[in-house]
Amino acid sequence: MSLTHACRRLAAVTAGVTALTLGLALPALAHVTINPGSAQQGGFTKVAFRVPNERDDASTTKLEVTFPTDHPLAFVSVKPVPGWDVKVVEGKLPKPVTTEYGELTEAVTKVTWSGGKIDPGQFQEFEVSMGALPTDTDQLVFPATQTYSGGEVVKWADEPKADGSEPERPAPTLKLTPASAEGDGHGASATPSATAPAASAPSVAPVAAQESSDGTARLLGGAGLVLGLAGLVVAAFGLRRGRAS
Repeated sequence: MSLTHACRRLAAVTAGVTALTLGLALPALAHVTINPGSAQQGGFTKVAFRVPNERDDASTTKLEVTFPTDHPLAFVSVKPVPGWDVKVVEGKLPKPVTTEYGELTEAVTKVTWSGGKIDPGQFQEFEVSMGALPTDTDQLVFPATQTYSGGEVVKWADEPKADGSEPERPAPTLKLTPASAEGDGHGASATPSATAPAASAPSVAPVAAQESSDGTARLLGGAGLVLGLAGLVVAAFGLRRGRAS
């Protein structure tokens, strides 16, 4: 076998192995995920359910996300997505759950987005604000169902494996970490009042205070600059008069 022939054969084998590896890896990367993938226990968070379209000949037309009932969330709100309809379903819990807001007997059990489409090669994010996150578990699992325009239905409902390996159809999973001692505006201390919109309170006050502080600093800085310029003009005028005399 000539050296040239051997090199060509090696290149062909390498290309085949690479294609096979990519073919096996891509399906695992294209499932429905939750982003960011972690949040602090006891606080509020905003997440996005990211939905890639895996098919070349069909569009994704519906996403259905099931919310946990063993660790229900007292506050859930959704961000409108242009071109999509959203339906939030509340249901009776299997058993009442005691939270800092009182006893919950009903909570959001499912959110469905439909009416739009995610074309091949594209993805869409569906944002949800929710809390207060439980403190007695290290994860929340949100089984999702993805429906295609051709009628195909794919369920992403497999819970994480104990050994850390990824299941065949992984469900979007939010990891929960202990709240920091200081808190960063999303911990247990950042809780809305009973009448406040879900998860809006943690971020509004700090932003408003910062904007007010920045505006005051700019005003004082501008006033100082004007006074400084006025002083220079007066000094220059006095110097010119001194020379003239």
